[in-house]
Amino acid sequence: MSKILELVNVECQYEGSPAVSNLSMHVNEGQIICLLGPSGCGKTTALRAIAGFEPLYNGEIILSDKVVSKPGYTLAPEKRKLGMVFQDYALFPHMTVRANIAFGLRKLNQTATRNVTESLLSKVGLDGMGERYPHELSGGQQQRVALARALAPNPDIILMDEPFSNLDVELRERLSTEVRDILKGQGITAIMVTHDQNEAFAIGDYVGVMFDGNIQQWDTPFNLYHEPINRFVADFIGQGVFLRGTLIAPDAIQTEIGVVKGNRAYDWEPGSPVDLLLRPDDIVPDNNSELTAKVTYKAFMGAETMYTLQLKTGSKILSMFPSHHDHQIGEDVHILIAADHMVAFPATV
Repeated sequence: MSKILELVNVECQYEGSPAVSNLSMHVNEGQIICLLGPSGCGKTTALRAIAGFEPLYNGEIILSDKVVSKPGYTLAPEKRKLGMVFQDYALFPHMTVRANIAFGLRKLNQTATRNVTESLLSKVGLDGMGERYPHELSGGQQQRVALARALAPNPDIILMDEPFSNLDVELRERLSTEVRDILKGQGITAIMVTHDQNEAFAIGDYVGVMFDGNIQQWDTPFNLYHEPINRFVADFIGQGVFLRGTLIAPDAIQTEIGVVKGNRAYDWEPGSPVDLLLRPDDIVPDNNSELTAKVTYKAFMGAETMYTLQLKTGSKILSMFPSHHDHQIGEDVHILIAADHMVAFPATV
């Protein structure tokens, strides 16, 4: 894969304060990457800088081997050959769906424009809806029109700013999968900004978890979940709790529920106090186990049920059971610790 976009030590400021600082990353052709993080972490500022809407105070942005942003120089957004999909869709209400999609195709003749728009209507699953107006469409359909409009000029990269945030949860999940299929089917490079890790994991080949204006970890969704690089990523990604323990071997930690061994070796001194991360999927039901915990809360989630379990020591952990294991509040359950991807950090005070 060839590199299509690179950010090198990028810094953006608002009123003299850094919103993004020392941000470096690159994107290869055909990849879908996500910038994921809480509000105020700098992810949208980074996307706006890539689009050309934010000037740089330091560093540079290189697009297709050409410097498009550096201190004192910002190539205009319309000259960057980028498509943009906004949170609020930004469709023209007085134009039909077909006219919205064709908006950026004014250099093509009428026949070519119609061929492109019809092809895109089919690709985004809106065949036969070209003459409707935005208000006649559902939110999910409007978002597909916005995507088709962004794809129409054949951009080098599609930029998406919280594209599914106005949709309900079920539609968000379905549409994010559909959008990924459309982008992958066309070989389109895309960068999406989101605060929703489910969206990021569903659509992204790689995800950059951002905090305080910088990327904390750039990795696959699998590695972000199972091998977070620091405590912020561990807290932000997924669910879980920390149990205090003591490192007794590079790959073994003594805890209040016994010795936990995993696939990771730590080079801290034996006897070091550590905090062990336990995800819900690290705690599995096992009727043959001697370890028990009391159900204090349960949340039915369809195929699975999330249980909050209280250990005999008083500590609480989370566990995800298949939903046919229907345990009641106050009931003791037998569990096994299966933390194969062991994650620990130096203990906090």
